[in-house]
Amino acid sequence: MYKSILALVMVMAISGCNNQDDASPKATQQATSEQQAAVTLPYELHQTIFFGGDILTMNGDKPEYAEAVVEREGRIIFVGTKAEAFKRFEGKAELHDLKGNTLMPGFIEPHLHPSIAALMLPNEVIAPHDWVLPTGVKKGVQTPEAYQKRLAESINENAKAGKIFFAWGYHQLWHGSLNRGILNRLSPDKPVAIIHRSFHEIFLNDKAIELFGITEEDFKGNPQVNWEEGHFYEGGWLALVPKIGPFLLDPDSYKRGLSKMTQLVQQNGITTIAEPGFPSSDFKMEYGLLKSEMDKKPPYDVYLIPNGTQLYAMAGNDNSKAMAVMETLPAKYNTENIEFLPKQVKLFADGAIYSLLMQMEDGYPDGHHGEWMTPLDLFQDQLSLYWKNDYKIHVHSNGDLGIQQVLDFNSLDQQAYPRKDHRFTLHHMGYFTDKQADEMKSLGMEASVNPFYLWALADKYATDGLGPERADSLVAVKKLVDRKIPVSFHSDFAMAPVEPLTLAWTAVNRVTANNRKVSQDQRIDAYTAMKAITITAARTLNLETKIGSIEEGKTANFTILKANPLKIDPMAIKDIAILGTVFHGDFNINKAANLKH
Repeated sequence: MYKSILALVMVMAISGCNNQDDASPKATQQATSEQQAAVTLPYELHQTIFFGGDILTMNGDKPEYAEAVVEREGRIIFVGTKAEAFKRFEGKAELHDLKGNTLMPGFIEPHLHPSIAALMLPNEVIAPHDWVLPTGVKKGVQTPEAYQKRLAESINENAKAGKIFFAWGYHQLWHGSLNRGILNRLSPDKPVAIIHRSFHEIFLNDKAIELFGITEEDFKGNPQVNWEEGHFYEGGWLALVPKIGPFLLDPDSYKRGLSKMTQLVQQNGITTIAEPGFPSSDFKMEYGLLKSEMDKKPPYDVYLIPNGTQLYAMAGNDNSKAMAVMETLPAKYNTENIEFLPKQVKLFADGAIYSLLMQMEDGYPDGHHGEWMTPLDLFQDQLSLYWKNDYKIHVHSNGDLGIQQVLDFNSLDQQAYPRKDHRFTLHHMGYFTDKQADEMKSLGMEASVNPFYLWALADKYATDGLGPERADSLVAVKKLVDRKIPVSFHSDFAMAPVEPLTLAWTAVNRVTANNRKVSQDQRIDAYTAMKAITITAARTLNLETKIGSIEEGKTANFTILKANPLKIDPMAIKDIAILGTVFHGDFNINKAANLKH
């Protein structure tokens, strides 16, 4: 109580000192509001003036700049001219001269999986392309011979009898066939689990199956399990995960992975991350381990969106009970820097684009078919339940057939129970048509997409997978932008590097890994791309009134860049040095080298 009274006295004193400069109804209202909130303030109020560089606010449909920004105790209290900022606050605030650098709202990553980061980052990475990790660059390999050679070397160096060895990044189009027999040959005595580049599939050798204690009978009737090959994919992978949770969530390894994730988040200018689809397997362990990382007070906030499919299974295959559980999560688990977003849910339509298991209307040249992550009758029941209970629904959907199914189901729900400003959001959207973009617009849907698919997959899928026309048209963002459909960008880490500038660069330039310029009619301008990693990313989470732009009253989260992405060659956007972040008013220098893939 004593602290609260002291804080209140200090706020009133400072407000009194400022009244001469701020004698306006707006200023009076602001001072009153600060006095009411004084109980949450510490002994001393901290203020900072940022000036001396481009301050890109990300407000409006066109670029807007301010000469100065003032933050007080982590809240933006002034945006305007330098002269006015100094007139009102000089002598009452610290000065931060940007020295010609650029200040933007803190980057927002609206779809990232700490559970994937925690499993991937401390273990082996052997992928088709290079990966920038906190400890250096893991070089990619692109032939079956190179993959098996690297895998054998890593098994010999790192695998141990009686302990599972995980390696992530395998993709059949670069690395050839993989199965239980090949893994038994490479590792006859040590348990090995190879996680597909998509994170929707896994391959096990005999020793891994023995260590996990699973049997063929456990997966009887599951069409997405090939027991003979040790291959579990989509629904088979989802069925396997709970059974091997203790191995996936090894506390020591998991904590190391989360710590490495924090390094990547900070290095890439991110001040907010969100995981749509929490938990992946074990709620108590995943939350506890995530909280242990966030208790270190890293310079970012975490928002969680409940996993409707996982909670359905945890609630005895009952969607209503799953929803009831969701309603309790914010009160039980929200902390200072972890927050469950209320009345939001994540659901799953078709399979992974990296697995070539997304559902495609025109199928695949080799005759194989896509997969549904959720049986369609269950998926429709889930969509209708959450729609009628006024949830913001996020749906994983990749192929045009998968997207069409979501559109058709939602159209029925909208006819039965009309809603306004529902912000139903499709995530990923690997391939879609103009007609579907029109339908999204008419249904009031929004999008959060992964532009990196184009860079990573277009070259290979043009010859093996989709054919050149569809491959070169992956993630056609401009179809959405032209229709004024709100679009954010995400990495879905590790489906793309956790590098917002790389996502923006890909959407602006549409250049592939082989340096091909494709579907140039789908390029978007740099400002729209930067909105997709700031204010529109905030909108994807229903947080645009709190973060995402530089505006009075919002949280003082900023990213400081060496160059203004709107004023340089678009091909250089991904290589802009990130100098640091400001998180809730506190400055964090980026000490790491700004390495890029």
